[in-house]
Amino acid sequence: MNIRDIEKTFAHRIPCPIDTPRYYAVMVPLIKKGEELSILFEVRSHELQVQPGEVCLPGGKQEEGESPEECAIRETCEELCIKPSQMDVIGPLDYLNAYSNFTLYPFLCVIEDHVIQEDHFNPDEVHETFQVPLDFFLQQDPILFTFPVVPQIPEDFPYHLIGENKEYNWRKGTNQVPIYKYDGHTIWGLTARIILRMAEVLRKKD
Repeated sequence: MNIRDIEKTFAHRIPCPIDTPRYYAVMVPLIKKGEELSILFEVRSHELQVQPGEVCLPGGKQEEGESPEECAIRETCEELCIKPSQMDVIGPLDYLNAYSNFTLYPFLCVIEDHVIQEDHFNPDEVHETFQVPLDFFLQQDPILFTFPVVPQIPEDFPYHLIGENKEYNWRKGTNQVPIYKYDGHTIWGLTARIILRMAEVLRKKD
C-alpha cells in the first residue's frame, strides 16, 4: 500500500463513530388541534420480546441505505398506520450516543389531530397510544435519577501487556434517567431524555 492508495481511500469517506454499530431513529409527533399541541406516545405491544408494555416514541432500527429521517418516517407510518404526506417534519432534535453502543436520532413532526384515530395503529407493535399536552413538559420537571456506569474488568485482563496493574483507573461514566408521570402512564429512559432536552431547548427560546 502506498500514499496514493491511502489518499484514495479517505478522500471522500464519511467518518462514522468507532463503537456505534447500531443506529435507530424515532419521531416526536406533535399533534395539532387548533392552537393546542400535544405529544403522541405509544405503549409497546405486550407481545414484543424487547421492552414489552413500555412507553415509547414511534421509531426503530435504521435499515441499510436509508437516512435517519427516512427511518423515523417509515417507522412512524408503519406503527401509526398513516402516510408520509400526513406528516410535516420540522427537523432533527439533539441525538443520543448511548453507552450501550448505539446512536438514536430523534425528529420532530406535526400531525393534524384528525389524522390520528385512537384505535388505528399496528397492533403487532403498539398496544395503545396516548397524548400529553406539550405545556406539561414545558412546565413540569421530571424526577431525575443519576447513577454511575462502572466498568467490570475480567480477572484475566492482561495488565502486564499494557504496563499497568489491577489498580488502573478505568474511565467511568454516569447515566441519567428522567421519569415523568402523566395520567397513569410512566414516560422514562431514553424517551424521557429526548422530551426533556426538547423542552429545555424550547424554554430557552422564551
